Amino acid sequence: MSYATMSSRATVSTLQCLVEQLKLEAGMERIKVSQAAAELQQYCMQNACKDVLLVGVPAGSNPF
Repeated sequence: MSYATMSSRATVSTLQCLVEQLKLEAGMERIKVSQAAAELQQYCMQNACKDVLLVGVPAGSNPF
């Protein structure tokens, strides 16, 4: 098999993978950035009390 044939097959394989990825992305539900940002902000606010970086680690459960 020549290099050109191998290269051509690799290109076809790469393009097939790209087409499959684009099909998956085209089928996804899209939402506005403002909606996604609002949902992310709401999630962060709801879970802030569980975030160790915000509330710290209780002294009794800190192994250090």
